[in-house]
Parts: sequence; structure tokens; C-alpha cells
Amino acid sequence: MYKNAISPDNYTYPFVFKACTRLLLCNKGQELHTTTLKFGFEFDVFVQNCLISMYSVCGIVQYARRVFDFVSDWDRDVVTWNSMISGYVQCELCEQALKVFDTMPERNVVCWTSIIAGFVQSSLFKEAIELFREMQVQGVKADEATVASVVSACGHLGALDQGHWVHAYCERNAIQMNLSVSNAFIDMYAKCGDIVKALEIFHGLVQKDVFSWTVMISGLAMNGKSDEALDLFTLMEISSEVRPNEITYLGVLTACSHGGLVDEGFHHFGSMTKTYNLIPHIEHYGCMVDLLGRANLLIKAERFVRAMPIEPDVVIWRSLLFCSRTNGNVELAEFAARKILEFEPRKCGAHVLLSNVYAAASRWSDVKNVRKGMDVHKIRKQPGCSFVEVNGVVHEFFVADTSHPHIDRIHETICGINCLLGLRGYNCDDSFFERD
Repeated sequence: MYKNAISPDNYTYPFVFKACTRLLLCNKGQELHTTTLKFGFEFDVFVQNCLISMYSVCGIVQYARRVFDFVSDWDRDVVTWNSMISGYVQCELCEQALKVFDTMPERNVVCWTSIIAGFVQSSLFKEAIELFREMQVQGVKADEATVASVVSACGHLGALDQGHWVHAYCERNAIQMNLSVSNAFIDMYAKCGDIVKALEIFHGLVQKDVFSWTVMISGLAMNGKSDEALDLFTLMEISSEVRPNEITYLGVLTACSHGGLVDEGFHHFGSMTKTYNLIPHIEHYGCMVDLLGRANLLIKAERFVRAMPIEPDVVIWRSLLFCSRTNGNVELAEFAARKILEFEPRKCGAHVLLSNVYAAASRWSDVKNVRKGMDVHKIRKQPGCSFVEVNGVVHEFFVADTSHPHIDRIHETICGINCLLGLRGYNCDDSFFERD
């Protein structure tokens, strides 16, 4: 166009900026941004919206905000607001996204879905559910995309009662249970332990895609039903036109690992490439290390890691360290810990696991040395956190946290459970506790 002396118009720029966005050509986008000034399109809302989206996707959210602030209040449309919100959530700046969302003059279902989905993507699941409740108070009816995001949040929190409520909400409001929503419910019910309900929805699907099969196989594996997971994978292979993908195989290998099925694990690991021409990723190698470690085959696990055609990452070494801890192999644990510290010198995970290995071997001087090293380098262990749902309310607990209003009753109940376990013959493994 330039060579032929044809000037662009306000329809040309949005397509060009979308092309820059798809290819992540931020420098080219900035160059073209300057030409909007030359041709007088810097005030066009369609051009401005595409610029906000381009800078957001390219990770330069501060430039997106400058363009957003440059748009006059009366020219901002829903796309403008949503583009800015999406830009913040893509950069995991959910607090800023919420501030923009709260200042919107009008919020439709697309706006609510954008902010809820953004919170879910940033692992702020509890906050996403709270936003969904506020959405209902505001009288905005959810759509399929909103439901899929909220159900995903319920699954990650293990909030089964909340998931039931959302399911009932769909039925009351005649929200279509399309494949995306159905898959989200299968995943949620499986993660919350209601595998019967997950199977009910799965078998009720008229059409299943690869995600349907994958979440069901992974759900069965997660719930300790390894044989059923592998049977379902076989059914997928012989009765479905859907080909398994790399994520499907993660579910299959997880089933083998949790079931202690070493031979089956190696069979399926090999079939990835032989049958479906899929290249194993680092996650698949991690599953195999976990499989061998759980089966107490530490030597084979170490050999497997050393023979990997790709460089082991921190997850691989962490799996090997965890297995070494479980099996009391101090030498291998030290080796794996050194590898982890090359990747994460400032994180506490390797130090804590190695300390536990030394404690299990009653090497208390080494335990003290590890703790001293953490103190010297100011490495602090992040407190563990658990979510428990009771009567539709999700409670959050941190290690050594006594702020819950019913903490005394909780401690009393835990003591009662421990007494009952003791009467049934359970002996606590106290090998990780230092003795005076």
C-alpha cells in the first residue's frame, strides 16, 4: 500500500495490529502506532482498542494503559474496557484489573466473564467464586463461558457444594451444557472426588472430544482407579475417532504411577511415539521417574534420568529427591538436591526435603547444617495452605494459623481422630521429628 501511495484508513490499522498481535511483533506494532499519528487515526476507538490488545498480549501492559487513558470517557466502549482488563490479567496483575473493572460504567456478561476467567487463570479461585456471587447479586445472567470458568475454580478448590450449586444454576437458567461446560463439570467432579457423577456426565455426552476423554482418564487416575483409567484409554483407542494427545498420555502415565503398574507404564510411554508419533515432553519423563520411585526402583529411576534425551528440569530432580526421601537413600537425595539448587538456589523446597531425609536417617547434625544454611541465606519456608469446604463455605488454613474462630473445636476434633486411629492400630511415622 505504501509503495503504491495508497493511504491506510481506520479499517486498515485494526487488521495490521491484529497481525502484529498474533506474531508478537511488538516493535513493528510500535512503528505502525507512530504512523497512526501521521494519518490522524490516533483518536479512532477501533484503532485504540487494537493497540490496547496488542500491547497487552505482548506483555507491555504499561503501554496499553497509556493508550487506554488516552481514550476519552465517552469513546470507551465495552471492547476498550475488556481489552484493558484482559491485558492486566494476562500479566497476572489482577488487582489492577479489578480496579479497572470496578470503574466501568456498565458491565455486561462479557465483562464479568473476562474478570472471572482472569482470576481463575491467575489461580485466585476463591476470589473468582466471590466475583461470580457478586455477579448474581447484580442480576447479570451468566453464559456458558462464565460457567466453565467458575466450575474450574470450584474444581481447583475442591468446593463440591459450590460446584453442585453452579450445576443447579445452569439447570434453573437453561444454560446450555455444551461440550466445554460438560468437560468443566467432569473435571470438577473428578477433582472433588465425586467420580460417579463425573462418569455419569461423561457417558451422557453425545459427542466427546479429546479433552473429554483426557479429563475422565486423569480423573480416574487421580481417584486411585488406575485399572479403570487404563480401560477407558483402551476404549478410547478402539471405539473413538479421537486420537489421544500428549496431555491424555500424562493421565495414562499418572494412572500407571499411582497403581504401581511399571510394565504398563513403559508400554504406554513407548506407544506414544510408536503408535501416535507423539514426542514425550519433560512432564512425561517426570511421570516415569515418579512411577519408578513409587515402585521403590530407585536405581532404575536414576538410570532413567541419566539416559534422558533431554536435559532434566527441576521437576525431574524434585521427583527423584522425593522418592529418595521416601526410600531413605541419602546419597541419591544429596545428589538430586544439588541439582535442584542449581535451578532454584533461593527456594526452600530442596532444603526442606533434604532436611527430612537426614532426619529420617537420624543425622541430626546434617539437619542443623541445612537449617543453618537456610538461615544464613535468608531462605524461608513458605507456610503450607489447605482449603476445606463446609456447608458451601471454603475455609483457608495455614500452618500454625490459629486465627480461625473455631480453632479450639478443630484441634479437639483432630485429637479425637488421632485417638481413634491409634485404637485401630495406626502408628504415626515420627522419623522426621528430632528427639532430645
